[in-house]
Amino acid sequence: MSRSTSDVPGQVVDCPTCTVREVLDRVGGKWSIGVLVEAVRGPVRFTELERTITGISRRMLTLTLRNLERDGLLTRTVHPTVPPKVEYAATPMALELHDALFTLTSWAERHRDDIATARSAYDASH
Repeated sequence: MSRSTSDVPGQVVDCPTCTVREVLDRVGGKWSIGVLVEAVRGPVRFTELERTITGISRRMLTLTLRNLERDGLLTRTVHPTVPPKVEYAATPMALELHDALFTLTSWAERHRDDIATARSAYDASH
């Protein structure tokens, strides 16, 4: 069962919204993987992420960043400059997750041609 710390120090309560499925959906989401991979390389700014992650809208990037920060996978630092400079960085938890993401993305890269071939064969026979 998923557990979460309550607002009372030392007290642990059930967290029905923190299911394994929800966590996997978040970190395995279309945009989350790209954001996390970039953030693991070092602090990154919103505009850098926007340029690097092909196809993501500003709104979706904003939502993804907020959700990853809420889940404890990113930290958001606002530097007191004009205009404000905002950077996102991977947390230790995200750094640990990176190995699994790297394995998954490497597998996808190695097998994308095989999958495309299999899809074509399937579509031709159905």
